[in-house]
Amino acid sequence: MNKFALITGGTRGIGKAISLSLAEKGMHLFLNYLRDDESAEAVKKETESKGAQVTLVQANVGDADAFGPLFDAVKKHTDRLDILIHNAALGVFKPVHQLREKDWDISLDVNAKALLFLAQGALPFMKKEGGKIVAISSLGAQHYTPNYGAIGISKAALENLVRYLAVELSPYKIHVNAVSGGLVDTASVRLFPDFERMKKEFLSRTPGGRVGTPQDIANVVSFLLSPKSDWIFGQTLVADGGYSLS
Repeated sequence: MNKFALITGGTRGIGKAISLSLAEKGMHLFLNYLRDDESAEAVKKETESKGAQVTLVQANVGDADAFGPLFDAVKKHTDRLDILIHNAALGVFKPVHQLREKDWDISLDVNAKALLFLAQGALPFMKKEGGKIVAISSLGAQHYTPNYGAIGISKAALENLVRYLAVELSPYKIHVNAVSGGLVDTASVRLFPDFERMKKEFLSRTPGGRVGTPQDIANVVSFLLSPKSDWIFGQTLVADGGYSLS
């Protein structure tokens, strides 16, 4: 039986790695992206070459009006959704005391509120057969990180929402969990102020001896999507090379 998966931010960075991992299982992937058509088309071709069927869905998940058309696109192909991955994220890099209202709103809307609307939209597609929902978080949700407040606060809200959804959706055999990554080398993280200094500090405290890769996170997501994780509800699994231990 062919499975169906919706991945927000599914064409770049961690989202791309997740998409490629699922493509190898021959799924029908609905890959959401914001605006980079060229990258989206390239990832579509790459995932299709690995055996997936792919539908690209351009939408800003920070906009509440986007979810109707997003799920309409899914409904054109299936009345069932087995997997929902919320990977899309936005935010600014600045101290909390310098945040503007729109900086706050963008982070909360895309990183946290979107998961609420995604889960609500996915429920009619999942409630009959069950499914897996995984959100991507980061260590900034639990630990202070300079210039990361807007994103970190929104990720804390995301992790708490995961716990509530896990309980409320469990009667439908829907598992909801999250993965929290340490420093993962992506194009967006390289925009962080003084990235090289942050990378050096991370490496000095990381038992794993290296920064993370998108595939490191995709591997943990794959575990949460497998039957081996069926006893896990509402948890945030940390994959950070051991950084948070010190």
